[in-house]
Amino acid sequence: MDVTTLLDSGGPTGEVGTGRPRATPAIDLLEGRRRLRLPGDGPEHCYSGFDVTPVGVVLGAEVTGIDLAQPLDLETRLELHRALLNWKVLFFPEQHLSSVEQRAFAQQWGELETNPLLEAGEDPSVVRFAKGGDGPQSYENIWHVDTSFRRAPAMGAVLRMITTPPFGGDTMWADMGAAYDNLSDEVRARIDDAVAVHDMVPGFARFLDADKLQKLEDTFPPVTHPVVRIHPETGRRTLFVNAAFTTRIVGMEQAESDALLRHLFAQAHVPEYQVRYRWTEGTVTFWDNRATQHYAVGDYGSHVRVAERVAILGGKPY
Repeated sequence: MDVTTLLDSGGPTGEVGTGRPRATPAIDLLEGRRRLRLPGDGPEHCYSGFDVTPVGVVLGAEVTGIDLAQPLDLETRLELHRALLNWKVLFFPEQHLSSVEQRAFAQQWGELETNPLLEAGEDPSVVRFAKGGDGPQSYENIWHVDTSFRRAPAMGAVLRMITTPPFGGDTMWADMGAAYDNLSDEVRARIDDAVAVHDMVPGFARFLDADKLQKLEDTFPPVTHPVVRIHPETGRRTLFVNAAFTTRIVGMEQAESDALLRHLFAQAHVPEYQVRYRWTEGTVTFWDNRATQHYAVGDYGSHVRVAERVAILGGKPY
């Protein structure tokens, strides 16, 4: 991504140019048409067990007409899973689940992981985010994939909102399939077979004391994953690097790796690939961690925001 390649070496009809730059230094996010795959309205997007209302354009939908506190029959669970693959992030307002009910819902998709890096709720598989007021500062306000530093990152996550601030505290998700689709042919050729290192240290070093960080470094050594992963169910190529945990691309000089990663990290910032959700207390969200990144907006100051999350074990990316 050498900016000199964007300099004007000739005018629109081929005459000698002025040498003025064709772009500002922010070349990672050029304007223009984006290629977006929009969930359609055909029969594959119809559901009989609940209602689905889009919230975003390429991802994100609210689901109503279903009680998550009750076990799902097989047909409903399969329909809900199809909706998750289609929309990538599902929002269920007015659920008001207990922690036990939240875990039971998520366990219908698989075993839950534990995360000793984060504060636990009433069960080791529950992560409690109690932020604002006199509590700890937020560290989720960066675009990231949950537990990408594990050999097998989480397949998905279920979060329930317990306390909302009077303003702010939204969460944003980005469709990393759309991010990949809109990369240039040159960039895709450089990354399609590349692997990158993921490490928990950059995401947590500023928030943990030295002793705890050292113990967790031993528990979670760096791992490598494809820069572009194939979604195991949809087959879609998705960009799988994130600013919280991806440290370098294997086989590249550090400067080249840093420059390319900055370009790839920037793709999550494109609004056309995003959905932003305003929480209400009792809302439950289920997202596909294999296809998205997310960002918890830390704009609620001294007000309190409390949520609990469980994550579902995933497989090794390929």
